Parts: sequence; structure tokens; C-alpha cells
Amino acid sequence: MSRSLFDSDVPHPEPSSLTAFAANDLIRDSEHRDETSVDMALAKEGTHIFAFAGDKLVLKHDGQVLDPLFARYELKDLRPNWDETVLLGYRKTGEPRLAVPVGVAEEELASQYKPSDGRSLFREMLLDEVLLGEFAQGASLIRWNRDNKFCGRCGSTMEIHIGGYKRVCSACGHEIFPRTDPVVIMLTIDEERDLCLLGRSPHFAPGMYSCLAGFVEPGETIENAVRRETLEESGIRTGRIRYHASQPWPMPHSLMIGCYAEAKSEHVKFDSQELEDCRWFTRAETLEMLERPGATGKAPPPKGAIAHRLMRDWVEWKKQ
Repeated sequence: MSRSLFDSDVPHPEPSSLTAFAANDLIRDSEHRDETSVDMALAKEGTHIFAFAGDKLVLKHDGQVLDPLFARYELKDLRPNWDETVLLGYRKTGEPRLAVPVGVAEEELASQYKPSDGRSLFREMLLDEVLLGEFAQGASLIRWNRDNKFCGRCGSTMEIHIGGYKRVCSACGHEIFPRTDPVVIMLTIDEERDLCLLGRSPHFAPGMYSCLAGFVEPGETIENAVRRETLEESGIRTGRIRYHASQPWPMPHSLMIGCYAEAKSEHVKFDSQELEDCRWFTRAETLEMLERPGATGKAPPPKGAIAHRLMRDWVEWKKQ
């Protein structure tokens, strides 16, 4: 009976649900978005809104309580730009959820507000999993709309349509839609030697090692992107590729596509322009990092990151 990681879906049937930003269960009702959707949602009783100062989520700060949800009347002092409001969807109760950029800069916020970026929200567990998922949707759409104020064809103003999911040029009629940037992130496994490949980037926290990653290029499959990025960054050739999980990554609007890659070579020759170090880790070393971060001077990515999930699930797979 095969015991290869590449012939199995254990230890979790849907590991994506165990990553940060992935618990968004809003009813998006995308087929029915139109030019009246935002106004109807704003007029509905019980509507709640996420406020964004640039890329930072504004949290109401009352002692120990942090609240990311505003009623419309609570936003007045933050100078919301209602013309750029985005409709995220509806709770199962029918309550609308929206996101709006505000005119008050992050550094000008009053003391009762706390601005926070996506990394801080999940690493410091400032929001529950569902709100964190809703934030991810809002952050990506707010950023995309802000970055596309002008037409890439003629330079004229782009107008927002259907609740923030389309922009149309006011002059030439050119239409654009929200983008999601696919990124492969992979844990390469040497099954014969029972090792995994991890790298360290110069911008990582001290001692942190993680999976290799890179953007999928135009005209490229996920599998070939995994093989290319692994070879470019580490010099390791790979064979079979197994998709494992995905994770919305709203910094600003990526989708992390987590895979396992089957090692077909052993000698690591890493790209020193991209990495400070890249090497093989034993299962015991990987488990030590996960269970006792920093104890040996090395640490994994934070819980909630898809790289942490790939490492954890490889360690736990052998237990099945």
C-alpha cells in the first residue's frame, strides 16, 4: 500500500479552512449586484461597515475591546468616502457588510481608534476568524479600487460600478474588474530521506524559515510555477506536484496556492539575491520549530500562515 504524500489527501480533507483570512462566509450574491446594491445596503437597518484608512483597518478602541464594525452614523467624524463604498455581502441573518475608505489619515486618528494592517490583525488575533475573512475581502477591494482611479488606456477618470466590482472609464468606456494575483507557495519533500526544504529571506523575522514562494507568471500552470520557482530559488528539481490548500492574502490582493513538490535532486544551490539561506530540514527539526519556536534559534511562520499549515501537515501526515 502506498505511503507517499503525493497519493493522499491526509491529514485534512480541506486544509484551506485552517488558514487565516479563509473563514469568510458572507453571502456575496454576485449575480445580483447592480448600481443600486450599495444604496440599498446602506439604507438597511443593522448594516455594519469596515472603515479603511489607507490599507489599515480602523478599529474602535474602548479599553480592552476592539470593534471593527461601524454603524453608518458612527463614521461621520472619519469623513467616509461614500462614493467609493464596496458591498462585501450579507450575513445569513440578512445583515449587510460593507467597506468604505475614510478621509482621516492613519496618523490623525483620535485615540479611540486603532489602525491595524492585515498581518497584525491575524498575528495578534485582534479579530475572530470570520471577521478576519471579511476584512480580507474588504481590504483587497478597497486597495484595488484606490489603485484604479484612472484609465490605463486613455488616462481619464474611472467610475465605480456594481458595488465596487467594476470600474468603467468615463471617456472611452474601458471596463476593468478586481484582480487576484496567484502566488504558489510550496514545501518540497525528499521522501526517500524524509526531509523538507525551507528557505530564509532577508526580510523575515530573526531565525524564521519558511516555504519557498513566487508569483505565477502569465501563461503558466500552477505545477510549472512550482517547479520553476523551486529550481530558480534553490536549484532543486521537482517531479510530482500536489495541491494542498489555498489562502486569501489581502496584502494587497493575492491568493496563496499551497503545494507539496516531490524532490528529484538533493544538492541545494540557492539564489543569494533572494535568500539568505536554504536547506533541508529533518522531520524532527521541523517539528521542533513548530512546537518550540525559537528554542534552537529557528522558528516557523506564524500560525495561520499557509506556510505554517504546509509544514504542520507534512509533520502530521506520517501519523495517519
